[in-house]
Amino acid sequence: MVEKVFDTGRRPQWCPGCGNYSILAAVKAAFTDLALDPSEIVAVAGIGCHGRMTEYLNVNAFHAIHGRAIPVAVGVKTVNPNLTVIVHTGDGDAYSIGLSHLLHAARRNVGIKVIVHNNMVFALTTGQAGPTTPKGVKTRSTPAGNYEEPFNTILLALASGATFVARGFSDDVQHLKELIKLAIKHRGFAFIDVLQPCPTFYDLRQILKQKVYKLEKHDVTDFKAALELALESERIPVGVFYHVEKTAYEENLGSAIKRLSSVKEFSKIRLSKLLARFS
Repeated sequence: MVEKVFDTGRRPQWCPGCGNYSILAAVKAAFTDLALDPSEIVAVAGIGCHGRMTEYLNVNAFHAIHGRAIPVAVGVKTVNPNLTVIVHTGDGDAYSIGLSHLLHAARRNVGIKVIVHNNMVFALTTGQAGPTTPKGVKTRSTPAGNYEEPFNTILLALASGATFVARGFSDDVQHLKELIKLAIKHRGFAFIDVLQPCPTFYDLRQILKQKVYKLEKHDVTDFKAALELALESERIPVGVFYHVEKTAYEENLGSAIKRLSSVKEFSKIRLSKLLARFS
C-alpha cells in the first residue's frame, strides 16, 4: 500500500482499543489520497498519549513541550508557508496549558491544521479530570464527581475566529480521513476536534456510538447555523461545522515584509553593522 510511505515501521505503543490507532490510520490515509510528499510535511505533537504520533509518521517531526505544539507549528508555517504543517495535540495539551496559543492561531488564521485528540481526560498521567471532562464524571482527581463545566470546544473555535471548524469520531476512520483531507486543503487555520474514547480511564465508546451523527447538506458558511449546531446537547454532530476562505496569516505577513523591504530607509540598513554595535 502507498500508505507505507508514511509509516516509520515502529510498532505503536498505545493501550489496546485506543482511538489514537484510528487517528493515525486516518492521517496516513489522508496523506496518501492527497499524494503528499513526506519531505514537505511537518508534524508537531505536544505532551500526552497523542505525542507518539510523530514517532509513527514518516514525515518531518517535532515533539514540543506541554502546551507548546501550536506555537512551534506557527513558527514553521511562517518561515516556510509551502509546507503542510499538522499539529497533533490532546485535550489537556490544547485546552489547558496551551489554550491561549490555540485561540490566537485561530484568530490570526495561521495556515496550520490542528487535530485535537480529545479523550476528555488526562490519560497519560493516569486519568485526572481535564478541561473537557463532563460534569459529574468520577476520575482519579474527582472521586466524588467532576464539579466543573467542560469547554464546548466547537463553540470555542468558532468564537476565536477559526475559518475551518470540524469534529470527528475516531471510530469512523473513513469519515475522519475525509475531514483531514478538507482541513489540509483549506487555505488558513483548520481545527478538528476528534472524539477519542480512552479504554483505560474513560471509555465513552458505546455512548458516543449512540449519540454521534453526521452533518449532511447544511450551509458551512453560515456562522449562526454553526453556533446552533455547536450548542446541540442531546446528540453529537460530527463533520464540518464552519468553512470559509480568508487570507491566511502567512500570506499577509509575506506581503507586509515585501512592503517593508521596498522602503528605501530599510534597504540602507546593513545587518552586520547593526549587530556589531551590540557585540
